[in-house]
Amino acid sequence: MCEEHMIESVFEPPGARRARPCKPAEARRAVQRAVAERCRTTHTACDADALSDALLVASELTTNAILHGGGVTDFQVDVDGPGVRLSVSDRSDELPVTAPPADPHGRLRHGGHGWPIVCRLSRDVRVSDLPAGGKCITAVVPLA
Repeated sequence: MCEEHMIESVFEPPGARRARPCKPAEARRAVQRAVAERCRTTHTACDADALSDALLVASELTTNAILHGGGVTDFQVDVDGPGVRLSVSDRSDELPVTAPPADPHGRLRHGGHGWPIVCRLSRDVRVSDLPAGGKCITAVVPLA
């Protein structure tokens, strides 16, 4: 199913298309390629820590879309100025939430760390409703 959906790449000529990432590892590779290309074309060094943050945010957004949003319906990465803009769309209208670390009986919950990680590592996070249903989460992760 994922291979049937295509996105425009920010580093390829208009009309060039490739499969959109459907798994966290694919999203991380897309971010890695975009940042590496920007560093190469601008002749600047890539900040390894900042790149790690961007890769983690891409992974968490993609994972959350898969686990809670009915799957990834669109993915965009753009290295613009001092940051990486990541947009991940899914089928769910539900807003992301931060779950308490324990349930009402005091038992520790597994998981629930993705959304707080995205919010902590990103300079700007926006959630937009999509006209056909679902949502798009856009996060800007600083590269310096």
